[in-house]
Amino acid sequence: MKSCFTLLGRSHWFFIWLALFLGAVFPAASHAQEIEVRTYSNAPVGINFLSGGIAQAKAGNYTLTSEAMSLTHIFDAGGQSGKLTLVLPYSQLSGSSTIGGRTVNASSEGLSDPLIKAAINLYGAPALSLDQFKTYQQDLIVGVSLTASVPWGEYDDNQLINVGANRWFIQPGLGASKAFGPWRPELAGAGIFYTSNTDFMGGNSLSQNPVYSTQTHAIYCFQNTAWISVDATYFTGGQSYVNGNPISGSQENWRFGTTMSYPVNKHNSIRLSASTGAYSRTNNSYELYGISWQYRFGGGL
Repeated sequence: MKSCFTLLGRSHWFFIWLALFLGAVFPAASHAQEIEVRTYSNAPVGINFLSGGIAQAKAGNYTLTSEAMSLTHIFDAGGQSGKLTLVLPYSQLSGSSTIGGRTVNASSEGLSDPLIKAAINLYGAPALSLDQFKTYQQDLIVGVSLTASVPWGEYDDNQLINVGANRWFIQPGLGASKAFGPWRPELAGAGIFYTSNTDFMGGNSLSQNPVYSTQTHAIYCFQNTAWISVDATYFTGGQSYVNGNPISGSQENWRFGTTMSYPVNKHNSIRLSASTGAYSRTNNSYELYGISWQYRFGGGL
């Protein structure tokens, strides 16, 4: 097997790094850099949430647009509430830039890697029916989560940039939520662990160190069940290698954003979100905007 030094030459390492960043914008936005509010909250057992939405990330002259459908089911996990979510995303990546007299083009479209997410509350979120939930008052909730990415996305080993990663990852997490009147501050931590992509650019092996993250949310709940939050996340790690040779340093990024959910009626709600990079050691910040519609059904509704 040729090493990537032989395949592409030392002068092209920057272009590989740029391609890895662009190809990872959507996974990063959805996982390592994800700002996900209310992961550790309570809901009536048997309720389902069907969501559809669109998000757009912009980094320099590159744009990634992703449409996603998701289905979440609330279940009884040993007396506490749990949730299981399936996410099916589809993405379009485009853009170009000229660096050192060379043009780096990005053009990729197709199914991105599906996600399976599970979150189980360990304390403070009892499994309740819809009628029982009407009198529930949150205090402290503590829970754990696990997310896995399935490498079914569109991938071409002869193409430098893809919307599929051709590798698995798992992301265990731990978090807590505390009620103070209408406020719900949350704090969560997670680590994302990658398998290797052994078919990178004609049979090379791409590997990556784990990414560790923490995020916090200050959520305000209105009486009509609408809520708004101010969000922040910090992540570090993620150094990348090709055939064991380092091609990037460790990341260290801060992101800030806001999320709002507004009920349209008993079954439907709309969610808006936006976030931006506030600090990046490796200059891989991006802006992200999203909107989604959620339909609630089951559980006696």
